[in-house]
Amino acid sequence: MKAKIILMAFLTMVSFGTKSIAQTVEKVTFNNNNLKMAGNLYLPKNFNENKKYPVIITVHPGGGVKEQTSGLYAQKMAEQGYVALAFDASHQGESEGLPRFLEDPTQRVEDIRSAVDYVTTLKFVDTEKVGLIGICAGGGYSISAVQTEHRIKAIAVASPVSTGNKKGWDGKTPISESITTLEAVSKQRTAEAKGAEPMYINYVPEKPDANTPNDLIEAYDYYRTPRAQHPNSTNLFLFTSLDKMMAFDAYANIETLLTQPLLIIVGSNAGSRWQGEGIYKRVTSPKELKIIDGATHMDLYDIPKYVNQVAATMTSFFGKNLK
Repeated sequence: MKAKIILMAFLTMVSFGTKSIAQTVEKVTFNNNNLKMAGNLYLPKNFNENKKYPVIITVHPGGGVKEQTSGLYAQKMAEQGYVALAFDASHQGESEGLPRFLEDPTQRVEDIRSAVDYVTTLKFVDTEKVGLIGICAGGGYSISAVQTEHRIKAIAVASPVSTGNKKGWDGKTPISESITTLEAVSKQRTAEAKGAEPMYINYVPEKPDANTPNDLIEAYDYYRTPRAQHPNSTNLFLFTSLDKMMAFDAYANIETLLTQPLLIIVGSNAGSRWQGEGIYKRVTSPKELKIIDGATHMDLYDIPKYVNQVAATMTSFFGKNLK
């Protein structure tokens, strides 16, 4: 698969929360089979195209886009001397793919493989030093990808979750709720096969209530307010994505196929913390677990006091494992 690059280098002001950081970026595209993927390639200070650099690929959460937390971590890694790529998932953001707003875990994993294909074509990338960062659902997809994508030499995940998780946000949801959802998906697929309009649902509640987990209330604040809202992040996905998501287990073979060094970072107050700690217990490859004291799930997306701790931990981890 030959990568196609839009060589449109520009100096932009990338805004994250209340901060704006001058950053050199190349807007790029690359192929994912017959789809054109859109990405931002972050370059380190004093970049020299005749040198070889380690590269970090960052994977955004479900419902996110490259201009949000995955772009922030790409920018942070570029500050440490890495070339870094943040990209939009296929069917989402600026990347191609129909139907729009499809959340297909298998496709999301293939997106990561295609991103690796792309960076290995860059003459200034050391193809033996490819790292991966995944946030939230992007963390689950990243863990799934590295089990069979061994061009990736080290992986770090922040607030990781698997979209195939059937235990709910806090790990306490009964399986009967998944069965009810799958029955509803089946009915909707039949309706759409007969000509009904596609159904879209929200990633995060548009109207949080007393029953909404705190992490998801904070997710509303991140995605749906000026804190990090972006026009390409619509908070919508196809309802019929759910059968694909529930069939997916990001952690299916991590005891045997995940052999690369793994860093897991979770907030001490995150409702999703149990997933990160569960991964750590199961993995047999070299592994580290970092618990950020006082942080929730969403705090690791963009809150400076927590992001700086995460970025420092990742910098140390990749410094040891992308030698």
